Amino acid sequence: MSDPAEITTSDDLRALLGTPKPRAVSKERVRLHARDREWLAASPFCLIGTSDADGNCDVSPKGDPPGFVHVIDDTTVAIPERPGNRRGDGYLNILSNPHVGLLSIVPGRSETLRINGRARLLRDAPYFSSMVVKGHRPILAIEVDIEQIFFHCAKSFLRSRLWKPGTWNPDALPSHARLVKEVQDTPETLEELEQYYGETYAKTLYAG
Repeated sequence: MSDPAEITTSDDLRALLGTPKPRAVSKERVRLHARDREWLAASPFCLIGTSDADGNCDVSPKGDPPGFVHVIDDTTVAIPERPGNRRGDGYLNILSNPHVGLLSIVPGRSETLRINGRARLLRDAPYFSSMVVKGHRPILAIEVDIEQIFFHCAKSFLRSRLWKPGTWNPDALPSHARLVKEVQDTPETLEELEQYYGETYAKTLYAG
């Protein structure tokens, strides 16, 4: 039996959401504006959404010093890869489905910059030299041909009060080491995990 509360058509969805304002529709662009370049130069963090050919999705965080998203030209950007857990979920997705979505964030700013486009993976390119951090070149890069770009409104960040330190409560959750120990079957002891995710972890950000 169908669920009467489930939304199954675009007409049903539009009836609930209403009609977007003209400004929301017309803000889409296909080329980088000078302000987009300034935003990317100030941003140290972005999220990359991908899916494989069957629609299985992944969202991966990427971070580096501000400006790490390299602007190649008005329609192309590149995101460097650094040593990580080697799962490569998003990269494997790109190999079967090149469509990606980027959400670029500047700390303290409640709006975000959204970029949608088609990606490819490169093991090297001339611009890799400009993405060296602490003496380390990227392992690879995601090069994105921009198909859509716009600034997203600030309401979600304002509702969540994300940048209000008075609302932060990181100690409400166990340490990452304890989370790993409790949700995974690992051979390491909790003490070994605490050591790994402590000072040792910070030393491997670029060396792997």
